[in-house]
Amino acid sequence: MAYSNRAIDLRDIYDDMQVLPMIMVQQKSGDIYQPGMDKVTEIIEKRVRQCVPNRAVDGEIFDSKATLERLCLMSGGHVRNLLLLIQDAISRTETLPISAKAVQRAITEARDTYRPTVENYQWEILALVAKTKRIRNEDDCRNLLFNRCLLEYRYFDDEGEIQCWFDVNPLIKEIQEFKEALAQIK
Repeated sequence: MAYSNRAIDLRDIYDDMQVLPMIMVQQKSGDIYQPGMDKVTEIIEKRVRQCVPNRAVDGEIFDSKATLERLCLMSGGHVRNLLLLIQDAISRTETLPISAKAVQRAITEARDTYRPTVENYQWEILALVAKTKRIRNEDDCRNLLFNRCLLEYRYFDDEGEIQCWFDVNPLIKEIQEFKEALAQIK
């Protein structure tokens, strides 16, 4: 609702609106944002410590640091997606550590849940957002945000101003329709 034509009404009713952005695990440029990766890894560690308190997350819980990093990146910094990916990967694992194959299978299954949520004409919108890191103020973009096909990231710049950018959910980036739409706008 913060992106609708009712945003002013919401601010009048609730004073200061809070938008909960994703944890930035990648920078706008696509480079890994290490403080965000560290925070997402900390979330995983706290969750895992409840079940197996004396094991290292990379190497004993996950088979490698690369597997853990892939899981974190594919969550897009969305905590619920992160926990769902972990839960699915664990369900595909008989003994620890969680393998790269189990994580990949969880990613593939999650990706397949996103494919039908995108209408044919929306692939072009997603590709445009991937290129510009901006959204248009229209219902299609809001719907893609609500469906978590688009993710919002915020940070404070050196002057203390909020900077906001958007990107396509990493789970969607490997879908063929998205790749084709992206190739057409380059």
